[in-house]
Amino acid sequence: MVLVSILIATFASGVLSVLLAGWLALPLLARMLPHMVSLSTGVMLAAALLDLMPEAFEAHAGGGHAEPQALFATLLGGLLFFFLLEKVELYRHNHHHEGDDPHHHHHHGFDAEQAGKGGWSVLVGDATHNFCDGVLIGAAFLADPALGWLTALAVGVHEIPHELSAFIVLLHAGFTKRRALLFNCITGLASVLGGVLSYLALAPFEAALPYMLMVAASTLIYIAVADLIPQLQKRLDWRDTLLQLGWMGGGIALIAAISSTAHGH
Repeated sequence: MVLVSILIATFASGVLSVLLAGWLALPLLARMLPHMVSLSTGVMLAAALLDLMPEAFEAHAGGGHAEPQALFATLLGGLLFFFLLEKVELYRHNHHHEGDDPHHHHHHGFDAEQAGKGGWSVLVGDATHNFCDGVLIGAAFLADPALGWLTALAVGVHEIPHELSAFIVLLHAGFTKRRALLFNCITGLASVLGGVLSYLALAPFEAALPYMLMVAASTLIYIAVADLIPQLQKRLDWRDTLLQLGWMGGGIALIAAISSTAHGH
């Protein structure tokens, strides 16, 4: 019965949150895309720095707290890995368009140089993040079913703005709306995998959890700093700059509020 509850809870928090985020995103994209990029930047930075990294430092590894140096080394390794992954994405995209019309424009209206950037990076990081969420939900159910459902609810609510941001990044990376939603749903299934594996063998995943959280955080930081912020820097009008800061601040405030509520602070 506990395993069935874990399956239902992790599916709801991992996949249904993706579908809800996609449903919320689609009506906004046409008229608010520049603002959504700013919002996504704030959400990703806040989720990494105010939520995932503190959780990694608080999580127990091998019976004690993970060493800060080891966690920051994991963060550094994650940033380098996603840098290299993006290099591969750009190479694949440029090779695919060799010999194309030099006036070719991406069908989503984005510059060809930007197309393909960040897509697979955010999917890898999102899957890692969802897997960690599944482990946390599974561990909560093993402790107390009521705590498990509360944890699943908190994770699901927390995931909606993050999945919304991932959806925006995938569109900027050249994914169609349908493909972005499909791949986000697939990464959401990692939550189910994490929940099942935590039920079968919790201890190994508890030990690795701080490091997986740091890898997930490195993805969000890299996408925000390397892909999203450079796009925002191209808009130099002071009114647009204030709007960008306002939307970024809104994203940060949203994550801070949800994280504070979820952790009971």
